[in-house]
Amino acid sequence: MGKTDDAKTAQAAAPPKPRIRDAEATRARILLAAKREFAKNGLGGARVDLIAEKARANKRMIYHYFGSKEGLFQTVLENAYIDIRTAEQKLNLDHLGPRAALERLVRFTWEYYLKNPEFITLVNSENLHRARHLKKSEVVMDYSRKFVSMVRTILDRGVDDGVFRKDVDAVQLNITIAAIGYYYLTNRFTGAILFERDFMTNEALAERLNFNIDTVLRLVAA
Repeated sequence: MGKTDDAKTAQAAAPPKPRIRDAEATRARILLAAKREFAKNGLGGARVDLIAEKARANKRMIYHYFGSKEGLFQTVLENAYIDIRTAEQKLNLDHLGPRAALERLVRFTWEYYLKNPEFITLVNSENLHRARHLKKSEVVMDYSRKFVSMVRTILDRGVDDGVFRKDVDAVQLNITIAAIGYYYLTNRFTGAILFERDFMTNEALAERLNFNIDTVLRLVAA
């Protein structure tokens, strides 16, 4: 028997390598399935067994990673806020003039809501629960403080350049930027009836974005 045969024999005799579970991939699938389920049905209506089925996992793994349905919802909610705040930081607004930076932020917020409708529905669900999950999340608060600081920096630069007035509060401005997009999209069905127009055509969406940008820039103008 040659060396090649010896190697084959040894390989055949060796015990099979233990299957290594890709824990991160499993966890990611669970979170994606959970985000969709919570966004569709809210915390109360979401079913853990359905999440497990969609994630190609089992309920035991969900409880192992997240402790409970509430813990899973909190992680999904935290990730939703972290995702939008991380994307905002990547806009690199410091390289733009204050007016251009603010316009870009308004445009980004609007487009993010359109591309990530789950974010809005998750926020709606958390408000129904009086933000009891966010109250436990220091990481979300850290990200939010960084965002408010970023907006405040834009305002301060605008004041220094003489294009923004001095008395604009960064938190109030953030609320306004979020609200003018958020309200339009969450009320698009009732609004279409009340105002007799389709809120979601390309023309209507472009018109709304331009209105949002104009509104915010007028609000802060010196």
